[in-house]
Amino acid sequence: MDPVVSYLKNNFNNYIEELKEYLRIPSISTLETHKEEMVRCAEFLKGKLQDAGMTRVEIFETAGHPLVYSEWLGQPGKPTVLIYGHYDVQPVDPIDLWKNDPFQPTIEEGKIWARGANDNKGQNFVHIKSVEAYLKTLGALPLNVKFLFEGEEEIGSSNLSLFLKEKKELLKCDAILISDTNLFAPNVPTITYGLRGLLYMELEVTAANRDLHSGSYGGAVANPINELAKLISKLYDKNNKITIPNFYKDVLKLTKEEKNNFKRLKFSDKKYAKELGVKELQGEKGFSTLERLWTRPTLDCNGIVGGFTESGAKTVLPSKAFVKISMRLVPHQEPVKIAKDFTKFIKSLTPKSVTVNVRMHHYGLPVIAPLNSSAIRAGANAISKAYGKKAVFTRDGGSIPIVVEFMKHLNAPAVLMGLGLDSDDIHSPNEHFRLENFEKGLLSSAYFIDEFSKS
Repeated sequence: MDPVVSYLKNNFNNYIEELKEYLRIPSISTLETHKEEMVRCAEFLKGKLQDAGMTRVEIFETAGHPLVYSEWLGQPGKPTVLIYGHYDVQPVDPIDLWKNDPFQPTIEEGKIWARGANDNKGQNFVHIKSVEAYLKTLGALPLNVKFLFEGEEEIGSSNLSLFLKEKKELLKCDAILISDTNLFAPNVPTITYGLRGLLYMELEVTAANRDLHSGSYGGAVANPINELAKLISKLYDKNNKITIPNFYKDVLKLTKEEKNNFKRLKFSDKKYAKELGVKELQGEKGFSTLERLWTRPTLDCNGIVGGFTESGAKTVLPSKAFVKISMRLVPHQEPVKIAKDFTKFIKSLTPKSVTVNVRMHHYGLPVIAPLNSSAIRAGANAISKAYGKKAVFTRDGGSIPIVVEFMKHLNAPAVLMGLGLDSDDIHSPNEHFRLENFEKGLLSSAYFIDEFSKS
């Protein structure tokens, strides 16, 4: 390991320059105008994997953006790790809130500032460089490595899902290593072993067949905004429990070990509230903040539209009102079943004076990885070595639906070894990534390869 670690440290400044090159490519997957840049970014990764010494590097075309696959299989009988990342990034709007050009990486305050710096280019690039360090210094890896980079994570990974089903044999592995989550806190090495799922719904409430004058018709015809507000108010009770029938029926309960682990994290409600600029926190009664964030399901309105919303006044009873609702789900909850229960419940609450249309947009399954797997132990040992302190185990309130797909189709555990921070402003203006975490990520990846090779 010593030559590998020395190589990584000696070449750190070179890696920063290469990362800048990666970040300059505006690989925004959701915008059709950036299709050429998506291809260019895939070609960039192909070149870096070839330079690293991978024996097979191939770009697979899809109905959307390209997939980049690579492998080095020089250790028959040893474990195989599949390293996943995504090269697509979020749009940069609102551009006027950026301190610098989002695609001209800038180093300031010990951080690299650019769109994709954390999510996910900075995090996935460490793995290419750690593999390169082995192949350049030792001439071989102690295990087998496959890489898979996609360009559609930010828009749902639909083509990767198809690829997984069709290419199970190609992607066959003993573990999936992913760096696309965060550390629990600065300088706290973290392994994430659980993610919440997602169910996204939309309601459309309709009353009259046109917008009406509120003076001429008010008091005689239902107002869709008022009725929609009443519906929303009935989705929670006084203890902030969701009232959809059978909603909590299949929720996986926390083990005693997990509860004790959460307590050891010494999470501060007061500090958390202060950072968010709120006077107090709110949530389901009977559970700690971490339990609410990571292990309990939620229901939230994400947007509501109806009537006149411009400046000034207009006395109108709108014909329609809309609300978008997301539910974060936890292991054992089934999104499709809950969507049906939600629809039935909403319709039972709707008065005859309006009609309601309930639509499901999309969903992603929750996931929990086995803490006793050799891959997760290897990940914990590796990131602990890199940071010089014992790793903590957390669950995450967010969703990465493709993780479930990986575990299902490849029958292998996912190791979520995140390197970012919640404060890195991913998906927002001024996204950044701490150079300290980039450096320790290089070491974490190298140590993982060594640790997992012994399992």
